[in-house]
Amino acid sequence: MKSVLIKMMAIVGLATINGLAQADTLRCGSQLISVGDRMFEVQQKCGQPVSQDIVGYKETVNHFRQVDQVQVQEWVYGPNSGMYQYLRFEGGRLVRIDSKRGR
Repeated sequence: MKSVLIKMMAIVGLATINGLAQADTLRCGSQLISVGDRMFEVQQKCGQPVSQDIVGYKETVNHFRQVDQVQVQEWVYGPNSGMYQYLRFEGGRLVRIDSKRGR
């Protein structure tokens, strides 16, 4: 148990050193978005991002065991109180939310 706690503290420390924090939810005004939301839901709640880029494609295996390629996009919102939010979408679904202080 102690070694797990030490590893978790190390991960949090590295994220802090890099200035990058990851979350499963993000508040946009009075709305809340979460990992798993669709792109159109995020845009409805948060508005147009300041940057929207296609960063590539990712291979996935569907429930029929067929290989599919899904588009990977990164959206950027901010700055909000000096923080930028980086949202990663795979196949139209939000999979990751990162925050980083602007320079």
